[in-house]
Amino acid sequence: MKKPEEKQYWSRFAESYDQDGEHVVGKRIIRLIEEALLSERSLGNALECGCGTGTFTKAIAPNAHHLIASDLSKEMLDVARARLRGFENVAVQEADCNNTAFADRSFDSVFLTNLIHVIDSPLQCLRESHRILRDNGIVIVVDFTGYHLSFTKKMKLGLRYLKVWGLPPRGGRNKMSPEELASLVEKAGFHVQRVHLLTDGANALYLRGTK
Repeated sequence: MKKPEEKQYWSRFAESYDQDGEHVVGKRIIRLIEEALLSERSLGNALECGCGTGTFTKAIAPNAHHLIASDLSKEMLDVARARLRGFENVAVQEADCNNTAFADRSFDSVFLTNLIHVIDSPLQCLRESHRILRDNGIVIVVDFTGYHLSFTKKMKLGLRYLKVWGLPPRGGRNKMSPEELASLVEKAGFHVQRVHLLTDGANALYLRGTK
């Protein structure tokens, strides 16, 4: 389960999170991630864990029959609910990504967006995603990383992060490589179809796997 201090850490930035995120990592990488998510088709009944304020939910929703956008932070969900009001196929609700209340094999696709690198128990989150996915369902993991960034870019990004959000919660993994992420996802029982690095100002990992 996510520690209470982690939940509180992000909740206090809910109102300014989108603007803060663009300042820290840049608009270009966020747009690149949105384009990658929009390319995922026929998502069926989908779940997004760690939806935050709904930044990437809007890119997932058009290709899903029904989408539950979930997060632990009530404050983040309040912002997401307002921005997603026009999407009739989206429901916003509180859920713990490590221990959801969903039945086995409830979803055709699960999205873990900007989540794995900030939570204390990513393997448990992935195993829970595996449990609630139907056979042959897909998992999409999107995660910012300092991997393959130059020292100068890492320093500048880190300073922007500290200035905006302060010291991060303990347990984060902000330098994960494609191979490390793939290994973690496979350990949870998934078959990794592809994993690659998205790079435009900042870097993010994009992994697609199946159950």
